[in-house]
Amino acid sequence: IMLKWFFALLIGVGTGLAAIFINLAVENFSGWKFTLTFAIIQHSYFVGFLVYILLNLALVFSSVYIVTQFAPAAAGSGIPEIKGYLNGVDTHGILLFRTLVGKIFGSIGSVGGGLALGKEGPLVHTGACIASLLGQGGSAKYHLNSRWVQIFESDRDRRDLVTCGCAAGVAAAFRAPVGGVLFALEEVTSWWRSHLMWRVFFTSAVVAVVVRSAMNWCDSGKCGHFGAGGFIIWDISGGQEDYSYQELLPVAIIGVIGGLLGALFNQLTLYITKWRRTYLHKKGKRVQIFEACLISLITSTVSFVLPLLRKCSPCPELETNSGIQCPHPPGTDGNFVNFYCSKDNEYNDLATIFFNSQDDAIRNLFSAKTFHEYSAQSLITFLVMFYSLAVVTFGTAVPAGQFVPGIMIGSTYGRLVGMSVVKFYKKLNVDEGTYALLGAASFLGGSMRMTVSLCVIMVEITNNLQLLPLIMLVLLISKAVGDFFNEGLYEEQARLKGIPLLDSRPKQVMRNMNAKDACKNQKVVCLPRVSRVVDIVSVLQSNKHNGFPVSRCQF
Repeated sequence: IMLKWFFALLIGVGTGLAAIFINLAVENFSGWKFTLTFAIIQHSYFVGFLVYILLNLALVFSSVYIVTQFAPAAAGSGIPEIKGYLNGVDTHGILLFRTLVGKIFGSIGSVGGGLALGKEGPLVHTGACIASLLGQGGSAKYHLNSRWVQIFESDRDRRDLVTCGCAAGVAAAFRAPVGGVLFALEEVTSWWRSHLMWRVFFTSAVVAVVVRSAMNWCDSGKCGHFGAGGFIIWDISGGQEDYSYQELLPVAIIGVIGGLLGALFNQLTLYITKWRRTYLHKKGKRVQIFEACLISLITSTVSFVLPLLRKCSPCPELETNSGIQCPHPPGTDGNFVNFYCSKDNEYNDLATIFFNSQDDAIRNLFSAKTFHEYSAQSLITFLVMFYSLAVVTFGTAVPAGQFVPGIMIGSTYGRLVGMSVVKFYKKLNVDEGTYALLGAASFLGGSMRMTVSLCVIMVEITNNLQLLPLIMLVLLISKAVGDFFNEGLYEEQARLKGIPLLDSRPKQVMRNMNAKDACKNQKVVCLPRVSRVVDIVSVLQSNKHNGFPVSRCQF
C-alpha cells in the first residue's frame, strides 16, 4: 500500500516535470520564431514570410520524423487508446518508453510549429506512459529497469497506475487538479473505487504543486520567452460579474451552435481519417512526412498572409488601470498586435489571433473590457480557416490534441455572439470575453461530449466561479444536440482504430437479444464457467473469431 502511494507521488512529479519541459520548449520556440520574424519584417515582409515558413516547417518535420521513424504509437492524442487500455484492450506499443519520448518531443515540434492542434491530449498519454513504466519497473529494451519495483504483476494494479497518470496529464495541462480527477472518472476509466479516487486525487494535487512551483520560478525571468502563457490559465475574473435572465437565450444559442459544429467536426474528421488510413498512409512513411509538411506550409501561409490582407484599426481608448497596452509587437504576450500597419498607434485584429501562439490568442479572445477589439469580418474569417485547418490537421502522423483547437474555435463564435448581445442589449453589463468562454465550453461539449469534468476544468482555468451555471447550461445543450447526430470524438476515433469500448449500459436493441440472435445463422459456440484447457484449445482452433460467451449453454 505504501508503495502504491509512493508511485502516485512519482507519477505526479514525473508528469509535472514533463509538462514543464514541453511548455517551456513550446513557449521558447514560439517566442524565438515570432521575435525573429518580427525583426526581419521590419526590413522585408517577403523574407520574413520565408523565414516564418521555414521555422515552422523545421519544427513540424522534426515531429513527424520522430513519430514515423521512432514511435508510431505517439501519433494522435492517445486518449482513445488509453480508454481502450483501461477498458481491457491493450493496443500494441501505446505505453512503451519510446512512445513516451516520441510524445514529448513530437508535441514540442507539432505545437511549436504552429499547427492547428494542442498539447493537452498528448499530455494525458504522457502521464499514462510514465505511470505504466513505473508499474512495470521501467523499460527492459533500453536497460532502464529495476527489479525492486516489479511487484505490480496484476492488470488491475497497473491500470490503477495508468488512471493516476491520465488524471495527472489533465491536471498538468490545464492546472486543473479537480478537473483531472473528474476526467479520469468520467472519460477514461470503466472501474472506479474509493481507494483509487484518493490516489488519483493525491497525484493531481502533486502535479498542481510541481507546476505552481515551476511558474513561481519562471516569474523571475529565468525561463526565456516563457511569460504569462504556457501553463494554460486564462483569468477572466475581472470581466462580467453578473448576468441577466435576458442573456439565457443567446447562451442557449451558443450551446446549439457548439453542438452542431462539434458534431460536424467529429463527422468530418472521421471521414478524413478513414480516407487517410485507407489510401494515404498505406503508401509508406514518406507520404506521411510529406503530408504533415504540406499542412505546415498551408497553415503558415494562411496565418501570415491573411493578416496582410486585413486593414489595421486605430488603437481604442483604454482605461488607465486596465493593464492593456496598444499596440503590441508580434511575439509578445498581449492584445492589439501591430502587424503591417502604416501608423504606430494602429493594430491588426486578425494578426492578434493568427500571428500568435494559441495560448496567447485564447487569452486575447477571453480578455475582458476589450470591446470592439475584433471586427465580425475578422472573427468569421478566422473561424472558417482555423476550423478547416483543425479538421485537416487532425489525424496526421504527429502528436495532436483537440482541447486547445476546440477552445479556439468555440471562443471565436462565442465572441461573435457576444458582440451581437452587446449591440442588442445596450444597457446590460455584458462582456464579449464571457461569451467567448461559453463558446469554448459549448464546442468542447459538442465534440468531446464531456460534461462534469469539462465544466470543472473551464471554471479552474478561467478562475471565475460565477459563470458556473451558464457553463453548465451550454454544456448540457451542446451535448444533447451533438448526441442527436453522432458519438463523441474519442468514441468515433476508437471505433475507427478498431478499439472496442464497452458501454456502461447495453443499447435498447440488445436488451432482449440472446447470443444466438447476435450470431445470426451460425452455431453459437459458448464455454461453460468451468472448462478444460483442451476444450478451450479445440474451440479456438476450430473457429476464426475469438469472442465467445461464457454462460450456461442453453439453446
